Amino acid sequence: MRIGIGIDVHPFAEGRRLVIGGVYIPEHNGLDGHSDADVLLHAISDALLGAAALGDIGLHFPNTSQEFKDIDSMILLKQVRKLLEKHGYEIVNVDAMLLLEAPKIATFITEMRKNIAHCLGIEIGAVSVKATTNEKLGYIGREEGAAAHAVCMIRLT
Repeated sequence: MRIGIGIDVHPFAEGRRLVIGGVYIPEHNGLDGHSDADVLLHAISDALLGAAALGDIGLHFPNTSQEFKDIDSMILLKQVRKLLEKHGYEIVNVDAMLLLEAPKIATFITEMRKNIAHCLGIEIGAVSVKATTNEKLGYIGREEGAAAHAVCMIRLT
């Protein structure tokens, strides 16, 4: 068994679609980044890669490559799964926490969990997604950006 942790942060930007956990969330500015800036999927990807000691998301999908410009992070998460499988690992579970003041995402969490489970080839019961505010403190509290933290467990097959 191996454990990994991942953290990601992106600022909000006008004119971008907000996608978190592979779910489009309407009526709010999106997150700025080279890809679709899905902060949740990026944190999960880093947790999985870290658990397998395979580097990080920037190593495998550099923000200097046009190949990954505006790419759907669900595609990246599927590629992370394939990389882990290539190295003999299977994913046991993922636990993730979103940090953002707005928008409220409670109604989207089940869909996020389904997307993540599908990408990773695991049961939805092995995927936890939670959200919290930053109690109006710092850049998250001022609604300048969002962050996500994730932990995972993997095992050799």
